[in-house]
Amino acid sequence: MSPAEWFKSAVVYQVYPRSFADSDGDGVGDLGGIIAHLDHLARLGVDVVWLSPVYRSPMADNGYDISDYDDVDPLFGTLDQLDELIAGLHERGIKLVMDLVVNHTSSAHAWFVESRSSTDNPKRDWYWWRPPRAGHEAGTPGAEPTGWQSVFSGPAWTLDERTGEYYLHIFAAEQPDLNWENPEVRQAVYAMMRRWLDRGVDGFRMDVINLISKTVGPPDASGRPTLVADPDDAAYHGTPPVLNGPRIHEFLQEMHREVFAGRPPGLLNVGETPGCPIDEAVLYTDPARGELDMVFQFEHVDLDSGPRGKWDIVPMTVRDLKASLARWQEGLAEVGWNSLYLGNHDQPRAVSRFGCDDPAHREQSAKTLATVLHLHRGTPYVYQGDELGLPNVGYTRLDQLRDLESLNHHAAAVAAGEDPAAVMAALSAKGRDNARVPMPWDSSPGGGFTTGTSWLDPHPLAGSINAAAQVDDPDSVFTHHQRLIALRHAEPCVAHGSFRLLLADHEQLWCFLRETPSSVGGTRLLVVANCSAADGVVPDLSEMGGWTTAEPLVLSVPGSTAGPADPLAPWESRVHRLS
Repeated sequence: MSPAEWFKSAVVYQVYPRSFADSDGDGVGDLGGIIAHLDHLARLGVDVVWLSPVYRSPMADNGYDISDYDDVDPLFGTLDQLDELIAGLHERGIKLVMDLVVNHTSSAHAWFVESRSSTDNPKRDWYWWRPPRAGHEAGTPGAEPTGWQSVFSGPAWTLDERTGEYYLHIFAAEQPDLNWENPEVRQAVYAMMRRWLDRGVDGFRMDVINLISKTVGPPDASGRPTLVADPDDAAYHGTPPVLNGPRIHEFLQEMHREVFAGRPPGLLNVGETPGCPIDEAVLYTDPARGELDMVFQFEHVDLDSGPRGKWDIVPMTVRDLKASLARWQEGLAEVGWNSLYLGNHDQPRAVSRFGCDDPAHREQSAKTLATVLHLHRGTPYVYQGDELGLPNVGYTRLDQLRDLESLNHHAAAVAAGEDPAAVMAALSAKGRDNARVPMPWDSSPGGGFTTGTSWLDPHPLAGSINAAAQVDDPDSVFTHHQRLIALRHAEPCVAHGSFRLLLADHEQLWCFLRETPSSVGGTRLLVVANCSAADGVVPDLSEMGGWTTAEPLVLSVPGSTAGPADPLAPWESRVHRLS
């Protein structure tokens, strides 16, 4: 493997700093807490830590509204502590990737403070400012420059009364969008990125980076472009005005030249790309084009979203999920690279969503979900707590929630006449606070996260599901993750082998073959997984041909003597090397 392809056999661990570990007792996770638990990450075996934002921020969106890109928010610590974190990770052979949010800033950022000060300020054009719609008085309904809706409910335009113009924010009103059409904006962003790389950071995970190129102007004859396909569709994914815009590849290629070109290999450039079709992903990640190393796409985590968007939850089958991931395996088989994930800070817990959080099956389903994820082609991501099999919290009351997206949706949905109980049920199933619950380190009060009062209540199962209970247990979810990560590091077929889905139409079994040709070892790895609570499910593997021997590599039931085609217990999975 060339030095430039190191990330293909790597595993990334996401740290959400607010909820990882609190070192000073204020109830909020911080850099000191992360530093104190670096050995947990090293023991797990990960290669990269993706750190969600720790920049200065008013925290309207938990740090994704940045007011100073060059400093650490005192809530999380200091720049000296960030340097200590970088050094501590590097000593353990782990890279640090910073979250980079440059589609928008905070409304408290100095750039925006200048921009809004007057219509002739030199930074006015650093953001999207527009007068009211012709024939409408500023501040009245329908006066917004377009009919676009924000992701966090409500119009995507907010009136600034000082100048009488509106500014664009695809997310919260406190998150105005930068105008990437302005070359001064781009150069300011690139300079900031270079400063972080010079400081020792190993790359960036770039938040909603495919939104930076906007399609400006009405997309239809009505003159009222919107972010949604029709008035009843609350989702913004896949809509033309802001996603995968006309200059996006130009901007990313320019960024690569200005920031990454000429530096030693080993950096990582990940683009979060909602609403990204496979053909665009190929363009984004083709090494010859110099844009991104990999995409972070959303197709599989939108499978349970109905016509009205994320909160309109619809049934999702194993067949749906494996078909989605298989499409991406096929689409990027020759060119390009994908991130592999089932959970992150924006998603509910994977074991509750894609597995089974019934106590009888939680551990086995957590292991099996990890197995199928890590054995796909791409770079796996482990979100904090998923290595423990942490399920959803089971929220029942609005006052338990802190997430801006959830609170805004509840207010808007109830005001529109929806049943409050149904709204709360949707928030409990898919709300982001499920992922942001404090990391459970031990069975002590507060789960070992803090000595104070946690910003978000500890997980109700922290007493039994925690790191201390699992790290030395040879049968734990944590240890299963260790084995999968070690396999990826040791077996080139996991990173580079071809992918072939078996039993594509089976509603319970997820089976696939990874292969490398005889010229590079001729390895065949077979994954068989029962993604259901049914017992004794038998995989019919006749379509793949036979084998002489089957060496067990990673088993969700350690010590099992079952062969590849033997019946599977509920949520059991096996990885065998065939010959």
